[in-house]
Amino acid sequence: MSKTHHILIARCQKRDEKAMMQIYDLYCDAMFNVSCRYLNDEDAKDAMQDGFLKAFTNINNYKPDYTFGAWLKRIIINTCLDILKKRKVEFSDVEIENIQLLDDSDWYFDASISKEDIMKAIDELKPRHKVVINLYLTEGYDHQEISNILEIPIKTSRTHLRRGKLKLQELLKAKYNEARY
Repeated sequence: MSKTHHILIARCQKRDEKAMMQIYDLYCDAMFNVSCRYLNDEDAKDAMQDGFLKAFTNINNYKPDYTFGAWLKRIIINTCLDILKKRKVEFSDVEIENIQLLDDSDWYFDASISKEDIMKAIDELKPRHKVVINLYLTEGYDHQEISNILEIPIKTSRTHLRRGKLKLQELLKAKYNEARY
């Protein structure tokens, strides 16, 4: 992190509103993109705003062990997840007993499918599958961390990931076949 960032954060810790606006301007686009992975645009904007408020309220808890961006991103993600939980998005699953788990690391996509197509397909998933895929693939959390974040068993995290992956492959296969004709 640059010296300028350290100075801005120190000023934010002293409740300097101008410094807060500068931090907001530096990170708002990236944090909006993070929010959009979990929520629709309007809700994502609200979550991002709430996340920044939480960050500035708790900025004295920030420790430079992590980059400020990573710390802020975690707050934004947690804010999005709180919104989904309030909406009663159900992450637990009663029908997971006989599911065979596949290798989580096999996420090969055909080179002709763009990242944009993959992200659009992820948006079409059921919310519980979308959240787990985003936490796993995009944010890099493992199943233990997802289990803790969503307060679900590890097996449920794995099941949502597998089901989301199968649906994603189905959606992308249709896209890939359309492009070939």
